[in-house]
Amino acid sequence: MMSVSSVTVGIDVAKAHVDVFVLGAKSDAQRLSNDAEGHSALAASLQPLGVGLVVMEATGGYEAALACALQAVGLPVAVVNPRQARDFAKSMGRLAKTDAVDARMLAELGSVLVRREDLDRFVRPLADERQQWLAALVTRRRQLLSMMHSERQRLQITPKKLHASIEAIVAAIKAQLDEIEVQMLTHVREHFGDLDALLQSTAGIGPVASATLIAELPELGRLNRREIAALVGVAPMANDSGSSKGRRRVQGGRFEIRRVLYMATLTAARYNPAIKAFYERLKAAGKLPKVALVACMRKLLTTLNAMVRSGKPWDKSLHGA
Repeated sequence: MMSVSSVTVGIDVAKAHVDVFVLGAKSDAQRLSNDAEGHSALAASLQPLGVGLVVMEATGGYEAALACALQAVGLPVAVVNPRQARDFAKSMGRLAKTDAVDARMLAELGSVLVRREDLDRFVRPLADERQQWLAALVTRRRQLLSMMHSERQRLQITPKKLHASIEAIVAAIKAQLDEIEVQMLTHVREHFGDLDALLQSTAGIGPVASATLIAELPELGRLNRREIAALVGVAPMANDSGSSKGRRRVQGGRFEIRRVLYMATLTAARYNPAIKAFYERLKAAGKLPKVALVACMRKLLTTLNAMVRSGKPWDKSLHGA
C-alpha cells in the first residue's frame, strides 16, 4: 500500500480538457476543462490528498498554465517528455492509448519518480509571469528564425519572377524579429539583470544564449553538475553489456537548450581561454572534434551551473582548463 505522502497524480492534457487519475488515494478519475476554472477546481480537489508528485506530459504549451496553477498551491509537478512516458507505458505492457489510460500510466510513472533520489531534476521550479513571458518571447524568436530560413530556402527553387514575393515576406519577418529581440532583451534587462550579467561574464555567452538559459532552464544553479548535464542532454550515456563496452553517446535532454549551448561553445572554443585550452587538449589526446566539442559543451554548462549557484561571475582563476 502506498503511503499518503506517496500519492501520485497523472494528468493527460489536451487543448480543451484534462483527464486526471489519482493513484494511492480514494479519488475517482475525472475530466475537467483546461481553463482557469478547471485548474482551480483540480487544485482544490488535490490539495487535501497529500500528493507526492503530479506528472503530466509536455504538450507544446497546453500544460503550462495548469502546471503553474498546481505549483502555486504547493503541489510538486513534473512535466515529462512524451517519449519517455510512452516508453514507460510500453515497458509496463500498456499498449492501448486513450486519454484515461494515459492519465493512469502517468500516475504510475509518478509512483516510480517520487522514490528517486534525483527527483528534483524532474520537478521544474515554479515559473512566474516574468519568466513565462520571457519564454514566450524566446519561443517566438525561434519561430520567426525558422520561418525566415524556410523562405530563404524557397528562393533557391522558386522562379525569379516570384522572388519579390518571397523577399517581401523575408523583410516582414525580419522586422518582426527585430521587434521581438528588442522586447526580449529589454525584458531580461529589467527583470533578470543580475543573472544576465552573471551569465554574460562568460566569454561565449551572448544576450540570446543568456535569455534562452534564463527562460528555458530554470533548474540552472539548483542541480548538481551530473544532473544538469543529463537534463540538457550532454552527459555521455553508458552502453555496456557483460564484457562488451559500447560507445558512449549523448541523447535526450532539452534540444533547444542544447542547440543554443552548441553555438555558444563554438564561440567559447575560440575566445574563452579555459574552454579553448580544454578543447585543444582533448583534440591533442586524439578525440574527434565533435566529441571534444560536446565535452566542452558539458564543461561550459556545468561551469555556468556552478556560477549561478554561487552567484559569482566568471573567474579565470577558478574556471581553468
